[in-house]
Amino acid sequence: MNIIMHPSYFPPISTFVAIAKAELVTFEMDDNYQKQTNRNRMYIYSPNGIQLLNIPVKHSKKAHQKTRDVKLETDFNWQKQHFKSLEAAYRSSPFFEYFEDDIRIIFEKKYTYLMDLNLESMAIVSKCLQLNFDYLETSEYYKKPIDKTDYRNLINGKKDISSFETYTQVFDDKHGFLNNLSILDLLFNEGRYALEYLKNQRL
Repeated sequence: MNIIMHPSYFPPISTFVAIAKAELVTFEMDDNYQKQTNRNRMYIYSPNGIQLLNIPVKHSKKAHQKTRDVKLETDFNWQKQHFKSLEAAYRSSPFFEYFEDDIRIIFEKKYTYLMDLNLESMAIVSKCLQLNFDYLETSEYYKKPIDKTDYRNLINGKKDISSFETYTQVFDDKHGFLNNLSILDLLFNEGRYALEYLKNQRL
C-alpha cells in the first residue's frame, strides 16, 4: 500500500499505524499551513491528564503560506519547556530512560524551519521503533492523489477519530486510558513491543 500523509511533530499513534502497514510513504510538502493542527503540536499524558505541547511559529503576512516555508519562533525556549513536560509525564515510564538520549537532540538542536524539525522527529522515532520505511516527498499539491491512500486528514487532530487497543499508561490509574496520543506515549510505555502493537491496530 502506498500512502500520502503530512510530517508532524512526534505525531499521534494513528500516523505510525499507517506507516507500519505501508510499502511506500509520500510526505506532503506542498500544502498551505493551517493553524491548530498536529503540524506543530503533540498531545502527551501528563500527571493532570492530557496535555498539549505546541511549537510557536512565525506567522506570515501572506494569505497562504506553504508549510515547508514556516519558520519557528525563537523568542523563548519552548524546547526546554517541552522536554521538562516530557520528563514530568514519562520519567517513571518503563522505557523513558532507554530512549531519552535518542529524542533529546530534538530539544537541543536549533531549527529554522518547522518541516525540518518534523521530519527529524519522525526519523528518530522510526529508528527507536526499528521501523524502517522508504519515503518520497511531493513536488506539487494534488487535491486527490492518484494511486495513494490519502491519510493527510490525520494531521487534523480533532478530526482524527482513530481508536486503538489499550496499553498500560503511567497515569491510567488516575485518568483512565487516553487514546491516540503522541507516538512517544506508546514508545515510552511499550518500548520494544511498540512496533508489534502498531502492526496489530486498524485505522
